[in-house]
Amino acid sequence: MELFNLNHVSFSFPNTDQHVLKDISLSINEGEFLVIGGASGSGKTTLLKVLKRELTPAGQLEGEILYKGKLINEWEERQMVEQVGYVFQDPDNQIVMDEVMQEIVFGLENLGYSTFEMRKRVAEMVHFFGVEDLLNAKPSELSGGQKQLLNLLSVLLMKPRVLLLDEPTSQLDPVAAKELVLMLERLNKETGMTIVLVEHRLEELFAVADRVVLVESGQIRYEGDSRQVIGELYMDQATHFFPYVPTFARLYMEFEEKPVITAIPLTVKECKQWIGREEHEIAPVEAQSNRSKEPWILEMDDVFFRYEKKAPFVLKSFTLRIPKGQFFAMVGGNGSGKTTALRTSLGSIKPQRGKVRLNGQDMRKMKDSEWIGKIAYLPQNPRTYFVQQTIEEEMQTIGERLKLSNLTERMHHLLEAFGISHLRTRHPYDCSGGEVQKAALACILLGEPEMLFMDEPTKGMDPVSKQHLGELLYSLQQDGLTLFMVTHDIGFAASYAQRCAMMFDGEIAADGTPDELFKGNYFYTTAINRATRETKQPEVLTYEEAVATWVVRESIY
Repeated sequence: MELFNLNHVSFSFPNTDQHVLKDISLSINEGEFLVIGGASGSGKTTLLKVLKRELTPAGQLEGEILYKGKLINEWEERQMVEQVGYVFQDPDNQIVMDEVMQEIVFGLENLGYSTFEMRKRVAEMVHFFGVEDLLNAKPSELSGGQKQLLNLLSVLLMKPRVLLLDEPTSQLDPVAAKELVLMLERLNKETGMTIVLVEHRLEELFAVADRVVLVESGQIRYEGDSRQVIGELYMDQATHFFPYVPTFARLYMEFEEKPVITAIPLTVKECKQWIGREEHEIAPVEAQSNRSKEPWILEMDDVFFRYEKKAPFVLKSFTLRIPKGQFFAMVGGNGSGKTTALRTSLGSIKPQRGKVRLNGQDMRKMKDSEWIGKIAYLPQNPRTYFVQQTIEEEMQTIGERLKLSNLTERMHHLLEAFGISHLRTRHPYDCSGGEVQKAALACILLGEPEMLFMDEPTKGMDPVSKQHLGELLYSLQQDGLTLFMVTHDIGFAASYAQRCAMMFDGEIAADGTPDELFKGNYFYTTAINRATRETKQPEVLTYEEAVATWVVRESIY
């Protein structure tokens, strides 16, 4: 049974002739797990929002949207509120109450449900999610994963027929993201609930999706089951969608002499089974370690920090040294202290104990003029960076403040490098998350700093944009720029960082090369590493490592 039916749907925002959606025709079946992907600004979030009548953006909507055979606008408001649930990308944007229990029942109370019915639904869902210990907490005390779980629980109490989710894992650490995907898969299989999920990180979603839709410039470019779409993407390598091909599939298509679309591995188990076949013995080529011998640009010694006088310390005897020209990445769970360590290292917050030195100088004793321009910071929410009406005006203001003589040339180079020249006259708040991220980076790099601090720089970026960002950061690092990145994106860190560290409980628990830190982990590693571990073949961390180091000895074909 078709739950949603979109017939020739187009959409444009006010005061513009440019369509965000262009002649979209799509059916969504009851009980289906549908995943929608696409580049930043491709229209996928707008496509999701037009399915939720109350969230449809202001603008010109053309075509028909049917829900259970009836135009979506003909349904009563209460019916649509209850039957179509929506979970936002940022969990903080959905929370409105000060207590977890109040937040959970907020929607039911507004619809006038009885106390008996509310208690019955809450009891069932709380047991299903196993979150009894969170009921007396405050939302502000929860981790990112717990907040997203709280939002999901609140929506599910309405007993929706369909659940819409906009990049629900974008702000979660690898463990929390995996748990959320497993929870959604369980909901879909055990309740028959229809799930429509917009995401950039499709690696693990191909295995759970019934159907995948990839959107480009407001139009559906690819549609089908996971293996069908992967096969089409691989065969059409010229398209910029190629980075969406998951590492399992790339490995299979690269090393299998006669690949079959229906045999493409989608899970660690399937990939292990394929790798383990005797006819695909692979010989490794020795990989070389790369450790820097440059002098320290950043030193943090025995640093302690807490936000309030009587609060627990967020950083405890934190010690870190980063040499000049290194790409350093820090990973760890939500609430482990990563962002606090980053902010302390760049001097935006002062530690209660310990020292932070930049180029050998104590940052407490440095004048602003001594470090401004030498370091730059990209915040987790890049929209907070902008104060001007357009990206171009923002860059001009920064350039004038830094008294850059080559401002026009630098602006043109950076806008071109990030592929956002067409956005120069647009307001930052009118750009997608990935576009804003790239615009903020372009602004930050205007002054040619010695060290760049980044808090979740790949958040909201599609695979193509992440690849471009990684290549650009690699180029900047080769030119001498030191990079300090806090991230949940293990794949990005493994591919581009020279050194990685894992935070736990306010301290660095482990530190080393990506190979040393990530290989052997269950969760803080890449999917391809889990698949190649404990097989006859050498363990690898990335697809690129496999291509560079594996040599097929022989084949039965």
